[in-house]
Amino acid sequence: MKVINFSHPLTDAQIHQLETLTELIAQEIRDVRVQFDLEKEFTPQVVTMIDDLAITPDEWQKEAWLIVPPALNFITAIVLAELHGRMGRFPTIIRLRPVAGAVVSTFEVGEIINLDSVRNAARARR
Repeated sequence: MKVINFSHPLTDAQIHQLETLTELIAQEIRDVRVQFDLEKEFTPQVVTMIDDLAITPDEWQKEAWLIVPPALNFITAIVLAELHGRMGRFPTIIRLRPVAGAVVSTFEVGEIINLDSVRNAARARR
């Protein structure tokens, strides 16, 4: 699997959790800096950010990608729409959550959400 991380860098423990949950080896983890100009339109900034990853159409469509979405909801919505267009499906995302009772703020993998499965299930509820 390959991970594109639009959030804080993943720890070794979080990577191990991902590998355990998916039963796949993390072949590549790309940390993407999400620093947007709030005075400019977000869509062109997302397109540039995704273009800068230099991932080919074949790679988008054939590889097993997991996405850690950005924290800002507007950027996340645009990223998901852009990735859907490039991948031909919604990506699978990783939700991180705070570790309960931790003295220092620590996060763990909360769940892995296949957004394409969510979409397909929603279509059946029409």
